[in-house]
Amino acid sequence: LAPTRQGRILLIACGALAREVLALKATSGWDHMDLQCLPANWHHFPDRIVPGVEKLVNERRHAYETIFVVYADCGTGGLLETKCAELGVEMIAGPHCYSFFEGNDVFAGLGEMTAFYLTDFSVRQFDAFIWKPLGLDRHPELRDMYFGNYTKLVYQAQVNDPTLDRKAE
Repeated sequence: LAPTRQGRILLIACGALAREVLALKATSGWDHMDLQCLPANWHHFPDRIVPGVEKLVNERRHAYETIFVVYADCGTGGLLETKCAELGVEMIAGPHCYSFFEGNDVFAGLGEMTAFYLTDFSVRQFDAFIWKPLGLDRHPELRDMYFGNYTKLVYQAQVNDPTLDRKAE
């Protein structure tokens, strides 16, 4: 028998959030939800996010009663929100995941537009997700151009892990 789509939810998320989403699913017993991640490195190429989400929604819509996009705007300049409305799917509000980790209202009140943000994912994957894709392994002279306007670093830890804390420092 084909599985019923009634009550089934597809979460389309950024790969950088996979660990957190899977932890929420496991601790909450959300067996009616499936997770499909798009590549985390698309944050370096936000023009790929909207077509990637649209493709997955169109490919998987028949199998799910509800599809929810676990992305904020993430550099799409409002295009992801427009596309989600067009497709009839909901998404998380906010400019990027750092905002919804804090809470959008709290984040907006912080006024930290010159802060460089790290999450557990970006700390764990710093070389593969930030250093190498930005070419800093080959061109370290780019460091100040990329990071020179940041005034501080904010580490948004999702778990209490002294090893990650040290690495973030």
